Amino acid sequence: MDLTQGTQQEKTARSKKMMLWFGIGSLIMSFAGLISAFIVSSKQRLNEDWLVDYELPNAFLISLILILLSSLTFILGKQALKQNNRKMVTLWLLVTLGLGVAFVYSQFVGFGEIIRTGYNFTGPTSNITMSYIYVIAVLHIAHVIAGLICLIVVIYNHFKQKYNSNNMLGFELAANFWHFVDMLWLVLFLFLYFFRYII
Repeated sequence: MDLTQGTQQEKTARSKKMMLWFGIGSLIMSFAGLISAFIVSSKQRLNEDWLVDYELPNAFLISLILILLSSLTFILGKQALKQNNRKMVTLWLLVTLGLGVAFVYSQFVGFGEIIRTGYNFTGPTSNITMSYIYVIAVLHIAHVIAGLICLIVVIYNHFKQKYNSNNMLGFELAANFWHFVDMLWLVLFLFLYFFRYII
């Protein structure tokens, strides 16, 4: 595709979408590096401190359900925007925001579950396996919080009547990033859940 063709608005839209995908690509590589380090550490069994039978907190599964639902509600909000149904856009955006906040809360509940099983992030009660899980989950939470900030900006712009069926760029960029962090947690959760059965 020739990025120099089209109106100035179309060029701007294409460049912003490309910047988002470059950013997403770099995030994918970062988390792929973490997953690779997790796998290598499990094979080396550093200091014989690797948990073979670790359990993921139940709250992590609940958070997975919450964030997948939030992707669905964001999609419903986009469909409502295409129909210029402002009331339904407002409803679905606020529900998405609520689910996002609930996701972050459930992640911290999950950390509490890990601590109650006797594993802290650092110190004498830490464990390399759980420390990796802490790092992976916290880095993901940071990106969810970035997504929540984008979502709040979208809600603000929506109330300012910036978006409509003919002007959806900001809405679409935020939605694409949100769907990415949702799918990222799905991949991370499934990896952490099933990896313990194959090591």
